[in-house]
Amino acid sequence: MNPFAGMLYTSRSLGPCVLRLGLAIVFFPHGAQNVLGWFGGGGLAGSTGFLHGSLHIPILLAQAAVWTQLLAPIALFLGLFTRLAAFALGTTMAVAAFLVHLPHGFFMNWYGTQAGEGFEFHILAVAGCLCLLFTGGGIFSIDRRVSGE
Repeated sequence: MNPFAGMLYTSRSLGPCVLRLGLAIVFFPHGAQNVLGWFGGGGLAGSTGFLHGSLHIPILLAQAAVWTQLLAPIALFLGLFTRLAAFALGTTMAVAAFLVHLPHGFFMNWYGTQAGEGFEFHILAVAGCLCLLFTGGGIFSIDRRVSGE
């Protein structure tokens, strides 16, 4: 098996499919906000401007993070390069948890009493991405079809 085929090899289970579809459905609107300005988002300029101006993240890395939030969910939805998409999205969420959400504590800001959102969601997102990194996209994925299984 060549290394590329190994990256596409996936579990025959339905579980990874359910997980990647759930992650894709949750993350796509955020990516659309950040890149396209949909759903009240700031668009590419606003999102990268915030990351660069407020968090001092270099423009190239800021754009990579923003584009990851749009493209990785599409790849996860399709089951295309699932491991790569899960790695990119999981890394982006881990960095966001440490740089933005850690100072606000663990819990989400359900009652509007904190200055920002906590990092509990990010733990779930990173855990889901790690599961997909280990299993691949599952039985109904383009990865499985391309790998010849």
